[in-house]
Amino acid sequence: MASNKNTVRKVALAYSGGLDTSVILKWLQDTYNCEVVTFTADIGQGEELDHVRPKAKALGVKEIFIDDLREEFVRDFVFPMFRANAIYEGEYLLGTSIARPLIAKRLMEIAAATGCDAIAHGATGKGNDQVRFELGAYHFNPNIKVIAPWREWDLTSRETLLAYAAKHKIPITKKKGGGSPYSMDANALHISYEGGGLEDPWWVPDDSIWRWTKNPEDAPATPEYITLKFEKGDVVAINGKRMKPYKVLATLNELGGKHGIGRLDIVENRYVGMKSRGCYETPGGTILLKAHRAIESITLDREQAHLKDELMPKYASLIYNGYWFSPERRALQALIDDTQQKVNGEVRLKLYKGNVYNAGRRSKDSLFDARVATFEDDKGAYNQKDAEGFIRLNALRLRTGAKRDRR
Repeated sequence: MASNKNTVRKVALAYSGGLDTSVILKWLQDTYNCEVVTFTADIGQGEELDHVRPKAKALGVKEIFIDDLREEFVRDFVFPMFRANAIYEGEYLLGTSIARPLIAKRLMEIAAATGCDAIAHGATGKGNDQVRFELGAYHFNPNIKVIAPWREWDLTSRETLLAYAAKHKIPITKKKGGGSPYSMDANALHISYEGGGLEDPWWVPDDSIWRWTKNPEDAPATPEYITLKFEKGDVVAINGKRMKPYKVLATLNELGGKHGIGRLDIVENRYVGMKSRGCYETPGGTILLKAHRAIESITLDREQAHLKDELMPKYASLIYNGYWFSPERRALQALIDDTQQKVNGEVRLKLYKGNVYNAGRRSKDSLFDARVATFEDDKGAYNQKDAEGFIRLNALRLRTGAKRDRR
């Protein structure tokens, strides 16, 4: 093991500046006797990143990358996923899952550009993120060495991490108010909470856990109506104002949070085999999903829509399990994107006390034909007598089976 460690000269570390990755940075320097390059991604987590550079510098890092990836994240990862209406296990909108491939992609670009022969991350050996980061890394460089300290060291708790930081004089930024008792992860799509009391699936957290959304009981008593404009399956304007993807999502987060929309408390099945409980806030994503299904309801052919719904659980699992760069995900994406060519138009929504309601949809590419669907006189647009033969043909196998069973 020691000889293997001696072969590592330079490591690119996915670095947040928090306790875990600050300890990892020093641990890499000491354990592998190597140079460390740090990479911090701004993907809309809403945290100040000013502390990252001085902390990395204090530990002797010479190459420090802090990249604003917010627009790329929403445009190239979140929006393509929402074209598929992806939900994992019926509820989870994949907020953490969809961020990992972008971080892995940029980390590998930096590793290549700075001559690193290894990368490192702070994901634990119990979670999904280790899989997501590493599958993404191997896509870009099949021979890259991956260092996952949580699978190597003997620092097994927050207390041991703090002791290590104190011993090595690692600067740790204390959060205001003592920080959160939960493990939190945020980006432009969502914020998640795990650990602490949430490890008891019967325990109900108090309302202080939620940071982005109002308690629906305290949300405005007056509904708010908004109109979203879609072009090829993506929202391009809110209430008539055109916006870039990140601004769209940020605006929907603000609107959804105001009305208490997007709270979730679930137990999910991790890829590594265990069950995990988490609470999530995805206000903008909840609105976006409702609106996208509404515009698809009038613009997608029936069999297109049904095929998408059949494929969606597979697509969602691929993202959850870390296979964003896999050939099967790319193949599904090509099919999904092809279905979106006529998904254009407007959707009106009502936001009210934790809920999103459809309040109208219209499109120049609509397949909805009121002349055919009407309960009034359709003036010959539809011959109701045609239904008799249709029913008899579809009933043929059922009638044949029924006759056999009566013999």
